[in-house]
Amino acid sequence: MARIAGIDLPRSKRIDVALTYIYGIGNTAAAEICTKADIEGNVSTDALSDGDVVRLREIIENQYKVEGDLRRDNTQNVKELMDMGCYRGLRHRRGLPVRGQRTHTNARTRKGPKKTVAGKKKAPGKK
Repeated sequence: MARIAGIDLPRSKRIDVALTYIYGIGNTAAAEICTKADIEGNVSTDALSDGDVVRLREIIENQYKVEGDLRRDNTQNVKELMDMGCYRGLRHRRGLPVRGQRTHTNARTRKGPKKTVAGKKKAPGKK
């Protein structure tokens, strides 16, 4: 089993798909990494030699920011926005959508489940 950037890559998948299990590497970056390492993308992870795995590991460590470093940078950037007090930071702080989406009806993912507000009872005799 190949272990790169602290992640165990799945054995029976193609290497270009298996590399996407690493946080920060998508389809395009996985294809670039395979090209730089002179490995065909359709090769199974099982079929890689130790030298291939070492080349992949070196390319990822030297040229890409992945896993812990990338997660740390992302959280640090959000924290910086919140400390700055800018509009985006306030939206993060309140748990609301940050990128201009409407919130009147949607945004359940960010806002969480509905909090029902009890309705006011009508006074007797009035319609």
